[in-house]
Amino acid sequence: MFTLTNPSALLALLGLLVPLAIHLWNRRPGREVAVGSLRWLAAGAKRRLRNLRLEQVWLLLLRAALLAGLAVALAGPQWRQPRPAGRGQVLVSRALADGSSLAAVRPTLDSLRRRGYALRWLAAGLPAITSAEWQADSLGRKNLTSNALADKLYWARIQQAADSFPGQPLYAVTPAALRGVGGPHPALPASLTWQTIPPRTATTWLQAAAASADSLRLLLGHSDEKQTTFRVVRVARPRPGATLAVAGLPPLRYEIAAGQPRLRPTAADSAQPQPGVPVRTGPVRVVLYAPAGAAEEARYLRAALRAAAVGLPAPLALTVSTTVPDAASAPDWLFWLSDQPVPAAWRAQVPRGLHLWQEATGAGLADTATLATAETADAPPILLTRRTRLALPAGSQPRWADGRGRAVLAELTQAKGASYQLATHLAPGWSTLAASPALPALLLDLLATNPQLGIDSLLTAYDQRRLDPAQLPARPLRATASQTPAPVAYRLTDLRPWLVLLVAVLFGLERWLAQRRVISSSPLSPSL
Repeated sequence: MFTLTNPSALLALLGLLVPLAIHLWNRRPGREVAVGSLRWLAAGAKRRLRNLRLEQVWLLLLRAALLAGLAVALAGPQWRQPRPAGRGQVLVSRALADGSSLAAVRPTLDSLRRRGYALRWLAAGLPAITSAEWQADSLGRKNLTSNALADKLYWARIQQAADSFPGQPLYAVTPAALRGVGGPHPALPASLTWQTIPPRTATTWLQAAAASADSLRLLLGHSDEKQTTFRVVRVARPRPGATLAVAGLPPLRYEIAAGQPRLRPTAADSAQPQPGVPVRTGPVRVVLYAPAGAAEEARYLRAALRAAAVGLPAPLALTVSTTVPDAASAPDWLFWLSDQPVPAAWRAQVPRGLHLWQEATGAGLADTATLATAETADAPPILLTRRTRLALPAGSQPRWADGRGRAVLAELTQAKGASYQLATHLAPGWSTLAASPALPALLLDLLATNPQLGIDSLLTAYDQRRLDPAQLPARPLRATASQTPAPVAYRLTDLRPWLVLLVAVLFGLERWLAQRRVISSSPLSPSL
């Protein structure tokens, strides 16, 4: 089927009037005729005007075809042919690469495989699943499991499959966990059937640990299909090399390596392997610098920091100062609530492990936005009424964002530390952050030694929260290919190169005919 990608370019066909006008008004040189009286000249001229007619019709047709070919080439002609539909593609997440996870849907997948459907991993490049891999998976072997974040971007991978296999039905099988469906949600093809496998059980893990003189404070995470929660457990501090037993966790060995104590699982859990967790030996030291003009804002921030400390495994050592503190104290955090520049001595501490918090300076600009984070989803909206005029530091990443996608808190990582730039203030004239009950949760996400602690951060591999099925296509996996009409895909062939070649041939032929016309109309030289 012949189609045009730019039909409006056919308006160039109006140029066909040009060669027609040339042929109608391009008169030949008149012949010299001897007449006996001038009265015959006027009659001869009128007769020529009344008898205007086309001459050199083949040359006219060539020029018209030349212009028509150029106009059609500009319109983008293509030849569309139906592409034969394939059997279909079954896309399996690598996170399900064990026999127990796929047991519920394996009969359906095997049936599709016998019908000619291709099996592929829902991962980068959509690699094919070989017969050996599928047989190994059926035996419950886990050598194929991948926890890479790139293999869990299911929306993007399914969109890639739809683009790579147009016209073929797609069957995606993924875990029902929420952690694999981040990012934008593209429009999915109508031929997609998405089956989710619910998690087997809830999971508990050791998120962080801190040590005092005679005890350990363990921050334990627990996640099920509804929520992820954390709690603090205090146990007696064991001797180096001893094993610690905590309910819900595998045995933990207390080790000291290079002066740093660690808790390492002695028997890794087969479902969720747990790495060693460093044990913090000191408090979280925070310095809050607030000159006289920032006293009210400092009061709000101090209360929020103390509330956030409840979720920390280590105690909080908070110092509030109205004078510039000494950089030699080397705290973990410095909250700088002043419009004055941060001294160079403090900035030099950032690559060594300091976390520096700064707020907007100057009068700022009026704004109407709302903070958009997971911590604030169930709390009253946090309004942002003013924001900084200055651009955020180059290379920084948004840690908090508003409903328009603009960064509210930007993070710039520097070696062991980081700088944080708040685009607004905690003061009531700038935002409602100070009055929000979600502020401690937002600060806890920052103060935690593990950046994956917060609900709004990158979720750990232990997150078992379940995706709402309403976000997925409602068609069941048991639908067969005969029940589902396969979409029609087309193969498009660009005809412009052939049209350009035809125009070039017509142009050469037109030049040859025009040259012949010039030679034939030139006067003959007299005979000698």
